[in-house]
Amino acid sequence: MSAPFEIKTHGIILGTENYEACCAFYKDVMGLPVWYDKGHLLCLRFGDGYLMIETGGHAHEGAKPNSDNPTMLRFNVDDVKAASEALRARGVDVDYKEFEWGQVGTFCDPDGNKCELKDAGDVWFKT
Repeated sequence: MSAPFEIKTHGIILGTENYEACCAFYKDVMGLPVWYDKGHLLCLRFGDGYLMIETGGHAHEGAKPNSDNPTMLRFNVDDVKAASEALRARGVDVDYKEFEWGQVGTFCDPDGNKCELKDAGDVWFKT
């Protein structure tokens, strides 16, 4: 069955309590390029989509429990271990793990939203 309409782009809207800190985290630490900035809303390029950061969320000390936020932002990279080390050098606490199915590096943004690095070479992501 085909889609009932054409999706032109996709995005994620992230409500934050620590707006300035989250903007700096995704822009400066993660290196996402700015698409546009309205002063109270920051839109960053996120692969071929976007990550829009707004106010109105709730921060949590440490990782938010799934009951508060069951979503995780995934960043597929060529080398998870090297990317984990690069984030650690920028002050991010990354939990790097290797499994038989691949590697991941899990960390949180300033509001406690869970993020993860994943190896882009995973055969399941090949098109």
